[in-house]
Amino acid sequence: MKLLSQNEATEIDLKLFNDYKFSVDQLMELAGLSCAHSIAKCYSIDKLKNPNVLICVGPGNNGGDGLVCARHLALMGYNPVIYHPKQTDNMLYKNLTHQCLKMDIEFVENAPSIAEIDNTFSLVVDALFGFSFKPPVRPLFDDIMKSLIETNTPIASIDIPSGWHVENGPLDEMAINPDLLISLTAPKLCSKYFKGQFHYLGGRFIPLSLQKEYNLNLPDYLGTECCVKL
Repeated sequence: MKLLSQNEATEIDLKLFNDYKFSVDQLMELAGLSCAHSIAKCYSIDKLKNPNVLICVGPGNNGGDGLVCARHLALMGYNPVIYHPKQTDNMLYKNLTHQCLKMDIEFVENAPSIAEIDNTFSLVVDALFGFSFKPPVRPLFDDIMKSLIETNTPIASIDIPSGWHVENGPLDEMAINPDLLISLTAPKLCSKYFKGQFHYLGGRFIPLSLQKEYNLNLPDYLGTECCVKL
């Protein structure tokens, strides 16, 4: 299976939008759904100390995936709580936020401390930074990043663990070490540095012609599954 460079990941996204005419919100919905399913497979709600899941959301597409994931987790019986420190005026994100609010999903204004995360939540979803992240971490995200680095609560990172370079992996001490990595489209080069327990591929939406063009060699999804364990 091919591991994508940053340029290849960007090119594939652009082809999906321009050549295959997918919309951003369409792909985001499929990605967020596959993330929720991956999480449910790894952290069955009946085996957790409680159903509380902290969703840490950034301002980009990775954050949009997190908002969609939160909505689907709520429908599966989990209790997502969203920390979204940098909201934007982009209508897509406003709509995703509105959908979560209409489902009575709680948003918290302040970054939860290490103790709050460990005492309150069974899982954290890291949807802060995607493959366009460039250091350093902005001050607005310092507190939550420090908490996620120190917490004992397992973390599920969407596509790229926050604080990682898409190709070179963890950049410095401000990098998260997730228990679950959910790669989207195809795993990125940084995934070879992943040391966690679970690695899933999500987003069953890549046309076969595009898979062949980039020699992705993606694994087969079983039955009607929208995610697959790697």
